[in-house]
Amino acid sequence: MENLLRPLIVVGGSVVLTLFIGWATDRLLCKADRSHPETPLWGLLRRGRIPYQLVLCAAMLRGSYDEAELLQDHKVAIGRTLTLVLIGAAAWLAIRMAAAVVETSYSRYARVHRDAARVRRVRTQVSLIMRVVSAVVGVVAVAAMLLTFPTFRAAGASLLASAGILGIVAGVAAQSTLSNMFAGFQIAFGDMVRIGDTVVVDGEWGTVEEITLTFLTVRTWDERRITMPVSYFTSKPFENWSRGTPQMTGIVYWHVDHSAPVEAMREKLRDILRECPAWDGRAYGLDVTDTTPNTVQVRALVTAKDADDIWTVRVTVREQMIRWLTEEHPYALPRVNTADALVPPGRPDGFPFPDGMPPRQRRVHETPRADR
Repeated sequence: MENLLRPLIVVGGSVVLTLFIGWATDRLLCKADRSHPETPLWGLLRRGRIPYQLVLCAAMLRGSYDEAELLQDHKVAIGRTLTLVLIGAAAWLAIRMAAAVVETSYSRYARVHRDAARVRRVRTQVSLIMRVVSAVVGVVAVAAMLLTFPTFRAAGASLLASAGILGIVAGVAAQSTLSNMFAGFQIAFGDMVRIGDTVVVDGEWGTVEEITLTFLTVRTWDERRITMPVSYFTSKPFENWSRGTPQMTGIVYWHVDHSAPVEAMREKLRDILRECPAWDGRAYGLDVTDTTPNTVQVRALVTAKDADDIWTVRVTVREQMIRWLTEEHPYALPRVNTADALVPPGRPDGFPFPDGMPPRQRRVHETPRADR
């Protein structure tokens, strides 16, 4: 009877005690979350309740397994398994707790600071820091698991002796990976590009969606994803439209006839912008910037608070100005001149014949157009 009750009490008691402590801790976190709605820390800590209970259960079973006197023939294997579970659960819990603390710090920073560029910079740094922390904790956990096996502990001395050579070989083999990793740190803390920035890379316009230690993802305006190594942004030029202030100035061009009412176009541009919500009201202007034998080039300058709004302002101005010219001033639209040239002053016939032209050719040219 004792052989049956002892393992039941030890194992069952550990499981029941784990569930009770986990439930009590979760209730306390819920109460703290309701009492302090200004911080998301307590709600984020609740995400770690599963690894927390695994740590408790594995620790209690590992400490009380000898008292259970259960499966004595497999005592070593069961003890090692519980140790591995304890290490893995502890690493999982550490990552969840670090994520909760970092996310809380970022939320508090974003709530206090109104500068969107600074908030995006901190967000980029926080995401990369969390990836580094997760990688370090994972490596340490795996190393601790391996050290629980006597074979790996015995091989430790020989591995340390050859660590220098292995490090050189690994460095040469992983040169590209290491360069991308250092480039990721440079991007995160050098404030070159941040999550949420509007960039132009290889002629593609988009928004930075994700930054890791090795690659960067840009979401284009047509919902495509461009994945590039982070070393690209440290070795090649690119456009960052969100660098500094997000305010932008846009340009709209038209080719119109020489008789186009430029002053009326300036007034119409002002009216269009006043009715466009995306215009920030900072500045606007319209000027003639170039001429050709058939048209003149008119350029409008408009402003907006960011890249998305400047696109809206440009397409709105372009469309409404063309519609207004078509309806109110159709003569101002580009056309091909097919009319006869004006008669030069001082020659009533309008044909300056060169000297030496034969009389027959002169008679042909002098013949009225209707008689030809």
